[in-house]
Amino acid sequence: MRVGFIGLGMMGKGMAANLQKAGHQLVVHDLNRAAAEPFLANGAVWANSPKQVGAESEIVFTSLPVPADVEQVAIGPNGLIEGMRPDTAFFDMSTNSVATVRKINAAFAEKNLYMLDSPVSGGPSGAASGKMAIWVGGDQQIFNRHKAVLDAMGDQAAYIGPIGAGTIAKLVHNCTSAVLGAALAEVFTMGIKAGVEPLELWEAVRQGATGRQRTFDRLGRFLSGKHDPADFALRLLHKDVGLAVGLGREVGVPMRLANLVFEELTEAMNRGWGTRNSTVGQLLQVERAGIEPPAVDPARVQAVLDADQPK
Repeated sequence: MRVGFIGLGMMGKGMAANLQKAGHQLVVHDLNRAAAEPFLANGAVWANSPKQVGAESEIVFTSLPVPADVEQVAIGPNGLIEGMRPDTAFFDMSTNSVATVRKINAAFAEKNLYMLDSPVSGGPSGAASGKMAIWVGGDQQIFNRHKAVLDAMGDQAAYIGPIGAGTIAKLVHNCTSAVLGAALAEVFTMGIKAGVEPLELWEAVRQGATGRQRTFDRLGRFLSGKHDPADFALRLLHKDVGLAVGLGREVGVPMRLANLVFEELTEAMNRGWGTRNSTVGQLLQVERAGIEPPAVDPARVQAVLDADQPK
């Protein structure tokens, strides 16, 4: 296909390169023309504006830093919306805001154009290697129509739901990463200051139950809403976290997140949940969020987990 690509930075350059390798003809634009030179040398066509990219492409992708950039490129002066032909699609691979995505989508719909939010996860190395997740929200038929193009950039392109769903998934993912990073730094500084050599500590704990499990695989009980019978009782986790924050106090390490978690577990204990599974404290957050507890069939959860196991 003749594919438009705007934004050839750390992520965009890898994705655009994979599109070229797959045989697609690129029409490119970037604020820094030098970023486009390697693609132009391999046969890409330069466009002077997003409008021109839209006019000369069968499908358009953007990979840009912030929501305001995407809005400007999509619906600003000389934007994509002014050049794209009816019934063509624009996939935004940026990490955007849900409000911006829906605003652009509404403007495109008035022109019989399609906008799909399609944030990616894999970092620059994943963008270059093609080992990258692409989470897509928007019209499912348009996703299916262009799935082959998405597959040229990532090995895990998935339709998530209506417009904005891909962006929500990306924000859940990246915020989880930030919280876990802070938590890991907190507990490891405690362990190191308490006297364990850093590499030996890391090598040890990564082989424990938490270390061996993929991050989001831990949500099985949360998704099903089934916290009984207990694999590991709440009262035991409450005891363990209490011992950990106590050790932090002994060695003089601030443990803000761990103490917050200890308070959460204490509140769950005060509900009389001590003998239920240690995950039962998640119900406190479900209450605060004002949603019904998820009730996904455990068999469906297990099927997803099994699908990732080596054959």
